[in-house]
Amino acid sequence: MNIKTPILEIQNLQAAINESEILKKLDLTINKGEIHAIMGTNGSGKSTLSKVLAGHPAYDVTGGEILYEGKSILTLEPEERSHLGIFLAFQYPIEIPGVSNEDFLYLAYSSKLKTEGKEEISPIEFLSVISEKLKIVEMSPTFLSRNVNEGFSGGEKKRNEILQMLLLDSKLSILDETDSGLDIDALRIISKGIGSFMNEDKAIILITHYQRLLDYVKPDFIHVMQDGKIIKTGTAELAKELEQKGYEWLKSDI
Repeated sequence: MNIKTPILEIQNLQAAINESEILKKLDLTINKGEIHAIMGTNGSGKSTLSKVLAGHPAYDVTGGEILYEGKSILTLEPEERSHLGIFLAFQYPIEIPGVSNEDFLYLAYSSKLKTEGKEEISPIEFLSVISEKLKIVEMSPTFLSRNVNEGFSGGEKKRNEILQMLLLDSKLSILDETDSGLDIDALRIISKGIGSFMNEDKAIILITHYQRLLDYVKPDFIHVMQDGKIIKTGTAELAKELEQKGYEWLKSDI
């Protein structure tokens, strides 16, 4: 019998932005080794949940608790949560003019090593580390000399997010609509990256509108959000029902 170990416990969570309540007493437990998909219409609170978990300063937690590996993270800054192993892939990755991908990724990796009490590696050694990750997301090494996300296609930006996830080797990864705007080839590459990353000590939250990502990455659970809370939980079959029926049919169950 396998004993499940919670990595994330969200209890009665309430959150607001500009005094407008968005998350309304939301509960969710995610165990190590699990992939959870969160689906729902625009405005249901999916992206807000991801940002609250990452510690975005624009959102105020007005009630409830977030436990990560059994300890509250509500008072922690975003960088402190990142150092604990929480990673957020943004729905709209930002461009950073004047900063190369190589410098950005090297600094992020060095910060991770320092937090873990490990010895920093040289830039030359780092190139060996990042080259292996580049192969997984099928990006050329010339990508490292480009500025972060500047002039990138939508697919390149999303692959860059997955590259960061692979490099940081985070325990809990939150992927906010990583599949949006992707063609079939980019979706395949990103799904391969997610698959190579996942193991029994990690957990992933996939936030998506569509079932197509879930054809490639099989979730253990699917949760449907509406009006700031989870209204239904099911298996991968639930996504297929949503694809066929839409979200309206769930309202009769609320």
